[in-house]
Amino acid sequence: MKNDTSDSDLVLEFQSGNKKALNQLVKKWHKRFCEKAYWIVKDADVAKDIAQDSWNDIIKKIDTLKNPKSFGSWALRIVCNNAFDWINKNKRVQKHKEQIKYERKNIEVETEVDDTNHFKIKLLNVFKLLPEHQQIVIRLFYTEDYSLKEISDILNISIGTTKSRLFHAREKLKQLLKQ
Repeated sequence: MKNDTSDSDLVLEFQSGNKKALNQLVKKWHKRFCEKAYWIVKDADVAKDIAQDSWNDIIKKIDTLKNPKSFGSWALRIVCNNAFDWINKNKRVQKHKEQIKYERKNIEVETEVDDTNHFKIKLLNVFKLLPEHQQIVIRLFYTEDYSLKEISDILNISIGTTKSRLFHAREKLKQLLKQ
């Protein structure tokens, strides 16, 4: 077999059982297959894989090729179809990954909301266990945003007593929440 054998002759020889004809077809076409696949998928490693997979498809289907002269366009069509299939599959996988990420995020948000609501309920129940004078200081300081000076004026107690009640209320809350 000489090197300048036409594609149609190589295809006919391969169809007749000459496996060496396939080696010549691969040498002649593999680089073009890689280039065509790369042109579509824009990833060199993926393009090489697509070209290799395309050769597997070509070998399986070459017996169905009726016009051996059309080998080039027929084979390139297989490469293109495989490349487009890869893109579509990759889009589906990417879309599926995004859907999973979205669902996880929603579950995390729901869990956080549940945890937050649970914590709020627990905090309110524990808050009710504090002495009334500590509850008042906590409410004025945290929910009404009064300063220590303003709280001491409202309750007609010293700033030191206000600080002390606030400190002891926090400590008591921490202790009760740990239980």
